[in-house]
Amino acid sequence: MEYRQVANLDWKASALGFGAMRFPTTADGKIAEEESIEMIRYAVDHGVNYIDTAWPYHNEESELLVAKALKDGYRNRVKLATKLPSWLIEKEEDMDYYLNKQLEKLETEYIDFYLLHALNQERWTNFKKLDVFSWIEKILAEGKIKHIGFSFHDDYKVFEEIIDDYDWDFCQIQYNYLDVDFQAGQKGLKYAHDKEVAVIVMEPLRGGNLAVTPPESIKSIFAESDNNRTYVDWALQWLWNQKEVAFILSGMSNLEQVKENVESAANSGINSLSQKELAVIKKVQAKYQDLSPVGCTGCEYCIPCPVGVNIPRNFKLYNRASLYQQFTENNQKYNEMGDKEKASACIKCGACEKLCPQGIEIIHSLKDVANYFNG
Repeated sequence: MEYRQVANLDWKASALGFGAMRFPTTADGKIAEEESIEMIRYAVDHGVNYIDTAWPYHNEESELLVAKALKDGYRNRVKLATKLPSWLIEKEEDMDYYLNKQLEKLETEYIDFYLLHALNQERWTNFKKLDVFSWIEKILAEGKIKHIGFSFHDDYKVFEEIIDDYDWDFCQIQYNYLDVDFQAGQKGLKYAHDKEVAVIVMEPLRGGNLAVTPPESIKSIFAESDNNRTYVDWALQWLWNQKEVAFILSGMSNLEQVKENVESAANSGINSLSQKELAVIKKVQAKYQDLSPVGCTGCEYCIPCPVGVNIPRNFKLYNRASLYQQFTENNQKYNEMGDKEKASACIKCGACEKLCPQGIEIIHSLKDVANYFNG
């Protein structure tokens, strides 16, 4: 495992952190406990020293699973991160309530890295109204957390405002070779780094979209390189190549993915990619922008929909059909969904758009999906 200095903190992080958001599940949607614990412990046994979870992950079950995985001495081998559910905070007492519940669920006396989850302008304004700064100082003094940061989903100007408003230890942004100019983006990455705020990268594979075999037009670009990297390794190495990236989080869904990512991390390094390899990524970026109609990462923040529309699945089928020119196959899968799950069932209530961290115009995009498959 390669380790990277984390900004001004006296600690080196494993190049790869474990994101506890996409565990394997059983037929009834529950976390596959034994397999998931094996995944976390394999990662730790092979050098991963940062585990990231959050209140809403897996229907509020992720923190409980992580607590089980970190028994038997594993807790002392890692830095543990979780997040305050910003959208549920209405008064100062709410902040204490959720933090204390998380300490209980995680079966720990303190949280190493605590984040204000999914900040945007509205949530940040609310936190400032509640004097979150005094609350942060209080919980730091109490020893309930060791470091404070935030995860972010809004535009760059809001990111800069939040960075400047407090002396943060770290932040977490969505960043990958397709999201260079999205939300905080590369500009935000460099701004935070210059302020000595450690930047942890989430969605390095854009919800798994950069892990699958790409369309032929993109495969041919990758083939221009002299190496035999996997598509996952291309995406991860592009991030690790940048000095501003503290480390990356990957939400892995099976043990093979853990093994593959651990191996990639072991071969990572700053400025390790050649100019030819960087040029290949630039060409891939341009081609993907031409092909992908909806920038959905499959995070599922938008569901459950009030009327039952399976928003992520609709977008996944739409993107796959467009990217891979596989209309017939994906149209069949679309029509196998229940009527309430289809894009055509959208009633335009807008509840989902308030929750989407990508800022997707979901109502408009669902109309496009319905027209595409029903037209």
